[in-house]
Amino acid sequence: MSKKDVDIYAMRHSCAHVLATAVSKMWPDVRLGVGPVVDNGFYYDIDVPGVAVSEDDFKEIEKQMQKVVNENQEFVKSTKTVAEAVTWAKSSGQVYKEELLNDLMREGTTSAKDLDSEMLGVASDTSKVEEVSFYTNGDFCDLCRGPHVEHTGQIGAFKLMRISGVYWRGKDTNPQMQRIYGVAFKTKAELNDYLMMLEEAKKRDHRKLGTELDLFTFSDLVGPGLPLWTPRGTILKNELDRFVQELRDAYGFQQVSIPHITKKDLYEKSGHWAKFSDELFKINTREGHEFAMKPMNCPHHTQIYASRQRSYRDLPIRYRESTMVYRDEQSGELGGLSRVRSITQDDAHIFCRTSQVEEEALNIWNIIEQFYMGTGFEDLKMRLSTHDQEQMDAYSGSLEKWQKTVSQLETILKKKVGDNYIVGVGEAAFYGPKIDFMAKDALGREHQVATIQLDFNQPEGFDLTCVNEAGELERIEMLHCAIMGSHERFLSVYIEHTAGRFPVWCSPEQIRVLTVNQTDEIVATAQKIVDAGKELGLRIGLDNSKESVGKKIREAEIWKVPYTVVVGEKEAKTGDVLPRVRSDMKVTEETHAMQFGNFLQSVANEARSRTSKSSL
Repeated sequence: MSKKDVDIYAMRHSCAHVLATAVSKMWPDVRLGVGPVVDNGFYYDIDVPGVAVSEDDFKEIEKQMQKVVNENQEFVKSTKTVAEAVTWAKSSGQVYKEELLNDLMREGTTSAKDLDSEMLGVASDTSKVEEVSFYTNGDFCDLCRGPHVEHTGQIGAFKLMRISGVYWRGKDTNPQMQRIYGVAFKTKAELNDYLMMLEEAKKRDHRKLGTELDLFTFSDLVGPGLPLWTPRGTILKNELDRFVQELRDAYGFQQVSIPHITKKDLYEKSGHWAKFSDELFKINTREGHEFAMKPMNCPHHTQIYASRQRSYRDLPIRYRESTMVYRDEQSGELGGLSRVRSITQDDAHIFCRTSQVEEEALNIWNIIEQFYMGTGFEDLKMRLSTHDQEQMDAYSGSLEKWQKTVSQLETILKKKVGDNYIVGVGEAAFYGPKIDFMAKDALGREHQVATIQLDFNQPEGFDLTCVNEAGELERIEMLHCAIMGSHERFLSVYIEHTAGRFPVWCSPEQIRVLTVNQTDEIVATAQKIVDAGKELGLRIGLDNSKESVGKKIREAEIWKVPYTVVVGEKEAKTGDVLPRVRSDMKVTEETHAMQFGNFLQSVANEARSRTSKSSL
């Protein structure tokens, strides 16, 4: 972590303590939970007996926080033994801190997965806990490891954002608390920029635009997390998928097709049943057999590979398929297209020899770069997601195998980008390490998008081999390569990135023809343009309503149609049109009249080239 990151972390951590200080002044009997740093800010879990704190209280809480900041209260560190800390928590009525400390004393270490060393005042690199640290500012004292700024006057600009109900320690059998979220930045200007970005994000919210642009819907009768794609949304989804598959086909991928359910046995052998059993939709047949809705496709694809003996001459074998998988996500985790229960994957798997892994991975990398440049995400960052050597029980296979496969991906990364990547320890899939590609959207938010995953476990579990040059069976390796990954999740990002202004090639409606009035000549010309556009494969609509031209134009703008053509008497006589180009696509402000046939051909060429700018 850079010094700048450490400084902003300490400032946000200190701001969480100032929030707790203010809340303690307003409600002296408050019982505090934990208050860590999160992206762009912090939160603190509180429980005020008999009081439901709400956003209406934020103004007064912020006023009290600012008082603490203005007093330049020093953050003073002290330590206590764990037993002394328990006595402190008990005497001050901090029942949640007391519970954590008792657990810590009973466990004797910080290894228990639900103990938060940072909030317990315990050094993160220590296994045997003898004492814990506290920080005091003014009259407020809290159990905490730090770090903090020197005094409250060094806290920059902050704002409380929202409050939500949470269960203590995330367990629904525990008491419910209230979590107050805030954001904090070094300067007021940075805070204002962030708040403006949030306002823009609201306008771009994919759930809002999905409704406005008639892309997808949800039905209470169908169920949460199960999106229904409209004709317009289906066009968008299919065009993006078609782009992916065209790129893959250029590298020799072959399409396969698999069923949506499977016997339990397949996932037991692959290791997915032991790992993800609780997340599967299960089916019991009339004969008493247990099946599952597939949550992933790779085990099925292994069975296509294993259906016949393969020679080294056959390899690499590349399978691709866009299909749906299903996961029993909890209702509280669902959100628009970002987290769903029915997931469309542009999935692909490569079965190859160890000596072929590097070339195949670099080919996938090329596909990823072409796709994301074509969709307007040009500055991709890479993360090497590895195993956590301290938690090897979470992964399949030996440590030696993991180290070898991580080294393979490191070699590929260094060949492609040198040292320009980050390492995510513990971010690997349970069956192998991966290269994750991170993209920034138009608002500067980072999203994990495509992946290249190296899998040695399933080839071993399913005994996948090829006959090598010596006539012996040779263990192969398997590459998982998702470009969009989840169509739904990618589209949640893409809709917000573009604000619904899709480029011509994937826009559900590429051209809209508007009539000035409904004379026979004008209507016939407009229809002639529409028919000619459809012959070229364009998605072209006709607005022949009795509304005014101004209203028709505004309507086309609301639907974010790339090109709009108005047909009146002049156009009917000459066959020339003066296209209106959507503002984000313009190269120049001026457009010129052209024969409608030439205009349509130009748009068709743009669609084929998958450009984001107008050629007019």
